[in-house]
Amino acid sequence: MGGLKVFFFHSVFLFLTITSCNSHEFSSKYDCPTTRCSRHGPQIRFPFGKQGSQHQDRCNYPGFELLCKGKQTVLHLPFTREVEVSHIDYGSQKLRVVDPNGCIQGLLFHPNLSSSPFSYYSSSGPINITVVNCLVGVSFGYHEKFACMSDLEHDVFLLLSTYWLETLPLSCQHGESIEVPSPYVIDNYVNLKWDIPGCSRCDEAKRWMCGFKDKTHTNETTCFYYRNEGLWKRQVIIGTSLGSFVILVALLISLKFYHSWKLEREKDRENWLKVEKFLEDYKSLKPTRYSYADLKRMTDQFKEKLGQGGYGSVYKGTLANGDLVAVKILQESGGDGKDFINEVGTIGRIHHINVVRLLGFCTDNLKRALIYEFMPNESLEKFIFSADVKNPLLSWEKLKDFAIGIARGIEYLHQGCDQRILHFDIKPHNILLDHNFNPKISDFGLAKLCSKGQSIVSMTAARGTMGYIAPEVFSRNFGNVSCKSDIYSFGMLLLEMVGGRKNIDVTVENTSQVYFPEWIYNRLHHGEELGLNIFAVEDANIAKKLMTVALWCIQWYPGDRPAMKSVVQMLEGSMESLMMPLNPFATSAPPNVDTTSPEITHVANLTTIAELEEGKEDDIS
Repeated sequence: MGGLKVFFFHSVFLFLTITSCNSHEFSSKYDCPTTRCSRHGPQIRFPFGKQGSQHQDRCNYPGFELLCKGKQTVLHLPFTREVEVSHIDYGSQKLRVVDPNGCIQGLLFHPNLSSSPFSYYSSSGPINITVVNCLVGVSFGYHEKFACMSDLEHDVFLLLSTYWLETLPLSCQHGESIEVPSPYVIDNYVNLKWDIPGCSRCDEAKRWMCGFKDKTHTNETTCFYYRNEGLWKRQVIIGTSLGSFVILVALLISLKFYHSWKLEREKDRENWLKVEKFLEDYKSLKPTRYSYADLKRMTDQFKEKLGQGGYGSVYKGTLANGDLVAVKILQESGGDGKDFINEVGTIGRIHHINVVRLLGFCTDNLKRALIYEFMPNESLEKFIFSADVKNPLLSWEKLKDFAIGIARGIEYLHQGCDQRILHFDIKPHNILLDHNFNPKISDFGLAKLCSKGQSIVSMTAARGTMGYIAPEVFSRNFGNVSCKSDIYSFGMLLLEMVGGRKNIDVTVENTSQVYFPEWIYNRLHHGEELGLNIFAVEDANIAKKLMTVALWCIQWYPGDRPAMKSVVQMLEGSMESLMMPLNPFATSAPPNVDTTSPEITHVANLTTIAELEEGKEDDIS
C-alpha cells in the first residue's frame, strides 16, 4: 500500500506541473499563440490564423485564414461549398479537409485550386475518373453508386477511365475524364499540401518556430529560437518528477510481474498463440499494390517460371517476410483491363480456405500482374487426367474430399460474401492444390458480382470454357443465367474427377462413350458396371455418390438443379439418401419412370428450386 501512495503522489504532482505549464506555451514576444475551434479540433498557429483574431496581422499568412463555425474549423477554398479542416500536419505542410455534407466527391469535379496556396496531395498519385450518369435501377456490376451525387431519377457512378465506356448500358451517359487524387473519390476526405511559406525547415523539436521575418508586409518568413525561462525551469522539475515516476512504475511493474509470472505463464502462452494465429490468418485482409520493380525483386528477375497460358506467364516469388507467392504477369494489351480489375475487385475481398488468396497486384502503365499465395501442388487437372489409368494419383476418398472442398468454396462465393459472386469458369485447371492438398478455387477473370437478393444476372455474351458452360448461358430458352450456372460447371467437373478423363473424348474406341456424362447416366440407370478403376465396396459407393450428385447438377434447366448448400449436404450425406435424378439428356423421362413420383422430384428431402422471374429473390433452401 505504501508503494501505491507514493505512486499516487507522483501522479498528482506531475499532473499539476504539466497543467501549470500549458498556460505559458509559446509566450515569447514574437511568437503567435496557439488556438483551436474545439477541444479536439486541429491546432491553429502560423502560418494559419483564426479570422477576426487580434493576432491576425502578424500570425496569419495570406490565404491561410481559418474560420470557426461552432466546433468546425472551416477553410475557404474555391469549391462550391465550404470544407472543414480535420487535421493539420505542420511538419510535412499537409492538411486534410472533409465535406460536412458527406459528399467530397461532388466538390472534386469542380476543382480550381490555382487561386489558392494549396494543391492536391496523394501518396499513390492522381488517377483519371469518369462520371457516369444512369437511370435509377440500372444494374452496373460491382461498381459503387454515390448516393450523394445521385437524385430521384439518376444514379451516379465513378469509373476508372480505363473502363471500356462503349460497354455502358444505353440508359447511361458519361462525361469527360478528369484527374483527381487517389483514392479519395471513395472516402469523404481530400489531402492538400502547401509549399509557400516553407516552414518545414524550422526544427520545432529544438524550439525553432516559424514566423514573419519583419513587419514590412513582404511575407518573408524565418525561424525564431524560442525559450521561455519559466517554462525551462518547469521542464527541469518535470524531468526530475518524471524520472522518479518512471523508476517507481518500473519497480512496481517488475515486482508484480515477478510474483505473477509462474502462475500466469501457461495462460499467457495460450493467449500469445491465439494472437499469433489471428495475425497469421488476417495479416492481409486486402491485396497490396506493388510496383513492377517490386515484382522483379520478389521473383529474382523472373528467374523461375511456373507456367504459361493465354493470359500470360506465372513465376515463383518470395515476399519480404519469406512467404512464397505465385506472380501472374498478364500479357500487355491496349484493352481496358476489365478482367484484371474484375479479378482484383472480386477475389481481393475473399478469405476462405477453399478460395485462392490474392495477396497483391501490380498495375504499372501497361504492365499488370496478380500476386497469389503459392500452390506447390499445381492444379487438379494434373492429377485427375493422369495417363496411367490403372495407377491413379488420387484415392477415391481424396476425390470425395476435393469435391466437398470445392463445393464449400462455391457455396461461400454464392452466399458467404457481402455480395453474391458468380465464377463462370469452374473447371479442373482453375482448382489449385496447396501443400496439404486442399482445393482452392482460382481465376476470377470472368466472375460477376450481384446482390444476394438478385437471382438473375444480365450478360451480353457467353462466358466460360467449352464443356463446362451451362445451357442457359448459350440460350435463354433454357432459363435465365444465375448462380445455378456455376452448379452446372461443378457437375461437369465432378464427372471428370470420377472418370479421370474429359467429358467429351473422341479418342475412345467405343463411340457410345464419346459423351461421358450420358454414358454414365445410362450405366447408373440400368445398374450396369461402370468400368472404372474401383476395387473396394467403399470406393464404389463414393464413385456412385459423386456421379449421382454430378447428374443432379448438370440438369438442363436451372430450376431442376439443387442449390450449392444442398449439394454440400448431398456430398456429406450417405449414399442411401440419394435418388437418381431425371435424365438430363432427354426431353422426356426415361422408360418406366413415373415423373410424378415424389422419389424423382425430391432427393434427401431437398426442395427442387424453380426458376424465378427477374427481380425476385432466388429460393435457396
